[in-house]
Amino acid sequence: MAEFGRPSDRLLDARARAVLARAEQAERTAAAALPGDDPLDPKRRLRTEATRPELLAQPDVVARNWVQAEAALAVTAAEIVARRPNHAVLVGAGDSLAVMIAARSALEASLGIPCEPIQSLELAFYLPHHLTERALVIALSSSGETSRTLEAVLLAQAAGALTIALTNQSASTLAHESDHTLLIDATRKGWPTQSSTAALALLLRLGATVGQLGTEPALLKELEHLPELMAQTIAATDALIATQAAEEAAGSMYSFTGGGPSYAAAVVGAAKVKECTPDHAVAVELEEFHHYNSLKVGEPLWMFVPAGPGIERGLDTIREARRLGGHVYAMTTEGVADFDRSARGVVHLPAVREDHREPHRFHNGHHGV
Repeated sequence: MAEFGRPSDRLLDARARAVLARAEQAERTAAAALPGDDPLDPKRRLRTEATRPELLAQPDVVARNWVQAEAALAVTAAEIVARRPNHAVLVGAGDSLAVMIAARSALEASLGIPCEPIQSLELAFYLPHHLTERALVIALSSSGETSRTLEAVLLAQAAGALTIALTNQSASTLAHESDHTLLIDATRKGWPTQSSTAALALLLRLGATVGQLGTEPALLKELEHLPELMAQTIAATDALIATQAAEEAAGSMYSFTGGGPSYAAAVVGAAKVKECTPDHAVAVELEEFHHYNSLKVGEPLWMFVPAGPGIERGLDTIREARRLGGHVYAMTTEGVADFDRSARGVVHLPAVREDHREPHRFHNGHHGV
C-alpha cells in the first residue's frame, strides 16, 4: 500500500519526516485553541475589534518592512539571479495563497519566468513533480508552522530547488528549513490584514529588486509610491465602504469576485467576512460566476474589476447578478465610468501600473469588512 501514501513518505529523509510530524502535531494542538463561531466568544470579539486598527496601519507597515528587509531582499535577489530558475512556485494556504495570486503577474513581469500559485496541500500531495533543481519556491506562512506549507518546502529542498520563506517568526520551522527568509514585521492581534499586505509588498519588492539587477530597473522606483497610494485609498474609500456595510449588515451571505490578480482581493474579502462575522461568504472567479446561479435574491456581490480586459465581463457580471435578483458593488479604477449606472455602488481606486495595482486593491479587500 506504500504507493498510495503521501509523496513525502518516500521523498523525504528521516530527519525531514520527523520535522514534519512535529509541525503537524503542533498545528493540531493550536487549532483546538482557536475561537469558535459564536459572535460573542470573547476571543473572537477581541480579534475582530483589533482588526480595523491593524488594517488602517497597513501603509506604514509596508514602508517599514521594506526598510527592515532591504539587506535580505538584496541577498535573496542576487541568489535568484545567480541560480537562474526556469519557473517559480508560489506556495501558501488561506490568505497566504491569496497573497501569491495577487503577486503572480508582477513577479512574472520582473522575474521573466512563469510563476504559478499552488495551494500547499495540492503541491505537497499531488504536484511534487513541479519541484526541480531549476525551480524557485516561495512559501508564505505567518506563523512559519503551517504543516502543509512546510511539507511543500521540505519536498522542494529534497528536489534541490531554491527556497524562500516569508514569515512573521524568525525562529519558525519554515524559516529554519528554507534557503532564505524574508521576515514580516506586522502585528496579528486581529484577523490577518497587515501581515498579508506586508508579505505581498515584500514579494513585489523582491521582484523589483531582481528586475533592477536585470532588465526592469524602473520597477523599484515605481513601487516607492505604493504606501502613499494605500493611505490615500483608505482615506478616500472609508466612508463609502462604511455606507455599503451598513446597507448590507442584515444579510447573511456575501459574495466577492474578480479575475486575474484581482481574484486575490475577492478571496481576502470573503475571508475577512467569515472571520469577523458568523455569516457565510464566498469568493468566485469572475468567469466562474457565469457558470452557476451564483447569487440568490437580495444578495450582494463585491466585484473587483480594474481598467483593462475585464471591463466587458464585469458589465456582464452586473447584468447576471441583477437577473438573479442580486446587486453589485464595483471596485474599479479612477476614470472608469462603465459601472456607474448599473452597479449599486462604485469605489474608484488610484490608476497605477497593472502589475503593481494589487497592494492597494488587496487591502481594499480587507477594508470591505
